[in-house]
Amino acid sequence: MRDLIDVTKALADENRLRALFALSGRELCVCQIIELLGLAPSTVSKHLSILRHARLVESRKNGRWMFYRLAGDSATPVVREALEWITRSLKGDKELEKDIKKLRFILTIDPETLCKRLGKC
Repeated sequence: MRDLIDVTKALADENRLRALFALSGRELCVCQIIELLGLAPSTVSKHLSILRHARLVESRKNGRWMFYRLAGDSATPVVREALEWITRSLKGDKELEKDIKKLRFILTIDPETLCKRLGKC
């Protein structure tokens, strides 16, 4: 039951849902997520911490870079089902379509340049 409670709490925020949707099928640097959401770095870090606590996302550090991706095959059934449900439910959402277009542009920017611009390096 604890997994379900953690997952439902984590899903109860629009920005966390936007981050999850952006991570679908890819790994992103925290700088890219900050740029996409347009929030303060500390706010994005808190959102990602909540998602990580719920085991919806996994993170890895590579030097000074922190990367996030959706939970993998080792995720609990609750997490796997929640991620599948989110993907199905949000497909075609107008706001998320805007995020996809914005993310395409963000992915053309060198992560180091983006990181410096955001003051994260």
